[in-house]
Formats: sequence, structure tokens, C-alpha cells
Amino acid sequence: LLIALLTVIGCVIFILLLYLNSVMRFVLFDSVIAKRCDLGRQWSRRQGAALRYFAWQILFTLVVVVGTALLIGIPATFALAAGWLTKPKEHAPVLALGGMVLFLVVSAFLVGAAVVQVFTKDFVVPQMALEDLSAFEGWQRLLPMLRAEKGSYFGYLVLKIIMTIAAGIILGIITTVAILLALVPLGGFGALAVLAGKAVGLQWNVYTVTLAVVAAAIVVTIFCYFIAVIGVPTVVFFPAYSIYFLASRYPGLEMALHSAVPTPPPPQPAAPPISPLPEASS
Repeated sequence: LLIALLTVIGCVIFILLLYLNSVMRFVLFDSVIAKRCDLGRQWSRRQGAALRYFAWQILFTLVVVVGTALLIGIPATFALAAGWLTKPKEHAPVLALGGMVLFLVVSAFLVGAAVVQVFTKDFVVPQMALEDLSAFEGWQRLLPMLRAEKGSYFGYLVLKIIMTIAAGIILGIITTVAILLALVPLGGFGALAVLAGKAVGLQWNVYTVTLAVVAAAIVVTIFCYFIAVIGVPTVVFFPAYSIYFLASRYPGLEMALHSAVPTPPPPQPAAPPISPLPEASS
């Protein structure tokens, strides 16, 4: 019963986070286009498109989960029925070769699913945002573009993987250094607090443990906020990279980008010089 309850709670949390992800993807798109973020207005404005994208993500997740289960379950059932799993030592070569093939097939399936997910997020979402399309209609328009420029989109994908790895390494180093630098004063403060508590006769009980947990939760929240702030440039850069890549191939997006760029006001004509007052006649 506990496992079932935890499973239900996990599914509910996953669905809520997936819906939040769906809405915020459009908010991020609008923010890059408009060069500013208006969360309240963009959140309410993009509910329809976000629901369509959310439905696509739910369906796509189910397809990936079911497909992975079938790819693993069917060979495993066949091996069990053939007796290979009951006597593995007698069928070690077949199991080893089958395991390698199965690993390659499942890996290729998951990599393909990841590519579909990335292309949907980067190239289908802008069409959904600008033309009120569904994800399926967006893919129907994207496929001819992919066939026409296979090399360009492949290069985009490779470059994005490289930049993602580089950004992860750089952010990891910055985050680690920042945490280590912050732990020194926090550790000293914690040690002083423990020593002060012992000096006044405090013991570990429900109240002191609760206080320690609350303090630790506050520190963890501050760290999470700090890490999120550090990652903001990366969060904005990758959608902007995909938007500007697609804009040269998608006239509607190119027009949206240009219309969102504020134009400088025209120069004002210079004021005419003030003529001197005529001298009064005596």
C-alpha cells in the first residue's frame, strides 16, 4: 500500500512539473522574443499552447516508456521461455551477444527519443507559439525542413551537445567553488552555535533538532536559489540559440524577432536659434 501511495504521489508530482515545464517553455520563448519577461501576462496568454504541448509531452513520455518496456520485455520473455535465463552458464555466449545487441537497440531508441524531444522543444514550440498549431502539425512542417537541410540540423545538434557539456562543466566548477567558499563561514557559524548551546546546557531534543532541521532547510534553499541564479544565463542562452538558428529558416519567427526589437526614435530637428531682442530706442 505504501509503495502504491508513493507511486501515485510521484506520478502526480511528475505531471505537475511537466505542466509547469510546458507553460514555462512558452514564457521563455516570449521572453527571448520580447527581450524582457512579463511572467503574469505571458503565463495567462500561453495556456492554450501550453496545454497542447503538455498533452504532447504526456503522450510522448508514454510512448517512450512503453517502447522501452517492449524492447526489453520481449527479448527477456523469449530468453526466459527458451530456458536461457534458467541456465545462464550453458547459454553464456548467446546471452552476452543478445545483451550487447539489446543494449545497442535500446540506446538507439532512447537517443532517438531524446533528439525528438529536443527538436520539439527547439523547433516545434516556436511554431506552436506563433501559429497556434499542435505539436503534430508543427512536426509536419518541420520534417520537410529537416530533409532539406540534414547537415545543418545535424551540426546544430552536435554543437548543442558540445555547448551543453561545456556549460555543465563550467557551471559545476563555479557552483562547487561557491559552495566551498560558503561552507567555511557557515561551518564556523554552526560550530559556534553548537558550542554556545552546550555552554548554556542545551541538549538534543525535539526542539533543538527541529531548529537544526529548519536552519539546514534555510541554508539548502539559499544554496538552491544561488545555483539557480548562476544558471540563468545558460537557461536563456540555449533557447535564444535555437530561436536565432530557426529564424533564418522560418520567416514567421524572423518577423517576430524584428518586430520585437525596439527601433530608436527618429532624430528630433534642432531648435531654431533664438534671435536677439531688438534694442530699445532711446
